[in-house]
Amino acid sequence: MTTISGNRGPLIEEPLIFEQATPGRCGVDWEKPAAYEDRLGGLRKKGKIGLPDIAEPTVIRHYTRLSQKNVGIDTVFYPLGSCTMKYNPRLNEKTARLPGLSQAHPFQPVSTVQGALELMDQCAHWLKVLTGMPAVAMSPAAGAHGEFCGLMAIRAAIEARGEGDKRLKVLVPESAHGTNPASAAICGFSVESIPANDRGRVDLAALKAKLGPDVAAVMVTNPNTCGLFEDEVLEISKAVHDAGAYFYCDGANYNAIVGRVRIADLGVDAMHINLHKTFSTPHGGGGPGAGPTVLSEALAPFAPVPYVVHDDKGFRLVEHAHESEGKPCGRLKGFHGQFGVMVRALSYMMALGADGLRQCAEDAVLNANYLLAQLKDELTPSFEGPCMHEALFDDRFLKDTGVTTLDFAKALIDEGFHPMTMYFPLVVHGALLMEPTETESKATLDKFVASVKGLARQAKEGNSADAFKAAPIYAPRRRLDETAAARTPVLRWKDQAAE
Repeated sequence: MTTISGNRGPLIEEPLIFEQATPGRCGVDWEKPAAYEDRLGGLRKKGKIGLPDIAEPTVIRHYTRLSQKNVGIDTVFYPLGSCTMKYNPRLNEKTARLPGLSQAHPFQPVSTVQGALELMDQCAHWLKVLTGMPAVAMSPAAGAHGEFCGLMAIRAAIEARGEGDKRLKVLVPESAHGTNPASAAICGFSVESIPANDRGRVDLAALKAKLGPDVAAVMVTNPNTCGLFEDEVLEISKAVHDAGAYFYCDGANYNAIVGRVRIADLGVDAMHINLHKTFSTPHGGGGPGAGPTVLSEALAPFAPVPYVVHDDKGFRLVEHAHESEGKPCGRLKGFHGQFGVMVRALSYMMALGADGLRQCAEDAVLNANYLLAQLKDELTPSFEGPCMHEALFDDRFLKDTGVTTLDFAKALIDEGFHPMTMYFPLVVHGALLMEPTETESKATLDKFVASVKGLARQAKEGNSADAFKAAPIYAPRRRLDETAAARTPVLRWKDQAAE
């Protein structure tokens, strides 16, 4: 039963702040300005500025109520597969807000930011030790930017050996992340897809068949987007190197193997690391992030500037190619990378230590396999055997129920959980990709399992399709027309907009 006001318990209906405006009301008492000379040359604004007239209590209550409508990792379990939306320790946030770090400016004299440069250098050292790689570029701003960095280094290396006009193709498996082909294309390469086998992994025979003197690199996500470890990775890297190409590993899922696998031992030439996923940073809503890219000995000379060096005079940045001992592929970003994310990552790594990071990977994999084991009888796993950090199901369990993957995910909102990833990866029909992360307890996972099983049973009863299509019922805005919102968004409050 709906209420007269439209409120649902504590979820108070919240109009736009413009709709709450009362002409003449203000949260600040303005003194009448003294006489002054108008120096605007007749360009003074004649209409209203378009801001609402609001008292201070109204403003506070408005934004507090809006915050209560927000869903995030601090309020609910967030099993968003492929994105690692885990709880971020507040210690790392406090560290990032230390005045000497949060208020550092890139134009400060080097002598005044020795601590910041040392922090960058130490963070780079941790990444090199964990991966076993000799070099790392710290400036990439995100995962896809890290892919771009690795491919630029590969392109520079190929050009340096005189094959720049021959090796113009990059091979990308179907199970790779979607940004891989885009990154290759923006670097000037053509892209060819490699199919997956019936185990959800790279078809090795198909890969070998496409290797040749025209291939610059192969990009493999490991663990891949199906949540599976590419167990033929050593054969892949050998075949790639025998063909004279480079092996790029997408490290977006590095959190599943950090401390367990040395990337260098897999024959990798370049791999980006999403610091915001593996080493803690709140990254919902598009940022912030960072994608440092580790490089093999063959690619290390082509690492981009800037990078930190240390000598008897202290720490400094190599800002320009002519200052470098190598052959940098260029500059990828203004200034020195996503420094705040580096602060959080180093705080996380130092707090946990190498053994703690290893346990994080183990717990992430354990939690995902727990979900797989608990749900496999009601849902339909896409592939046989254990998974890595995320469990992948398809929509076969919903066949003939009238309920879609989208309907099922929307119903989870009413259960108090953020939905899993839907319809991704594309190689699985009606995919439901769940990543519990290492930070969730068994008690939380059990509650989630109970809700998912309950919804699956309701769907299979055959008479609940309408209820699923109406979900979510208890969310403040229920189900939105997402297609219309994306195509024709309303971005202005038209009645009150500034003239």
